[in-house]
Amino acid sequence: MAEIKDPENTIIIELKDGKVVIELLPDVAPQHSARMKELARGGEYDNVAFHRVIDGFMAQTGDVQHGDMEDGFNIRMAGTGGSSLPNVPAEFSKLPHDRGTLGAARSQNPDSANSQFFINFKDNHFLNGQYTVYGRVIDGMEHVDAIVRGEPPANPDRMISVKVAADV
Repeated sequence: MAEIKDPENTIIIELKDGKVVIELLPDVAPQHSARMKELARGGEYDNVAFHRVIDGFMAQTGDVQHGDMEDGFNIRMAGTGGSSLPNVPAEFSKLPHDRGTLGAARSQNPDSANSQFFINFKDNHFLNGQYTVYGRVIDGMEHVDAIVRGEPPANPDRMISVKVAADV
């Protein structure tokens, strides 16, 4: 596993094939980074489906309202919900949407991000300046690459557990 330099700002996502280590970027997007840690610490992301996975583009997850595959899961509704917390305003930066970066999913309103996020499979620079980048995969990208594709996938993969490295 990659060296974790800042455990308080590192997320470990357990997938079926192994762990994905994400370095959060609180200096770039403090509110988005804080939200991810808050939801991870509350166990909100555990068992949440990857509800939109587009080959050559990205894998989207994080709908804690409709995407929990152990509690009230509805694949048709997955992707339409968020958490019980208020939305997070956009924190756009100059960071590009490169392979392995974490972006905040949202509706048409730039300030509508809540709990959903996506991981880029490749450089998606057409998203630059339109979606908040607040993390990057530093280890385990091969496990992200193995996530089942589909919009929605017939048998979606899930985040088995999501933890802040400082708490592990």
